[in-house]
Amino acid sequence: MDWSGPGFVIALVAISTFGWLANNWIRAKHGYSISDDHGKNIDKIDAHTNRKIDLLAAENERLAGQISRLEDRISVLERIATDPAERTARAIDALR
Repeated sequence: MDWSGPGFVIALVAISTFGWLANNWIRAKHGYSISDDHGKNIDKIDAHTNRKIDLLAAENERLAGQISRLEDRISVLERIATDPAERTARAIDALR
């Protein structure tokens, strides 16, 4: 094989281009951002996706607060269930 001819350069360019295309195809198939000609990533996130992320974050905060309130209520119920009867009666009356 002649390493100094134009065929070698064309083969290198073809192999590099095919590798770049294969890399981007695999990245896009698995949900990763693809890269441009200079190797910089192109983000696929649009305005609709950002809105969904914001809504999910707000719902996550709301649910976390609800879980903490429920944990507090469960701890009160556990304390009532494990305390002696007379102290439990006083605690229930105090809650009324």
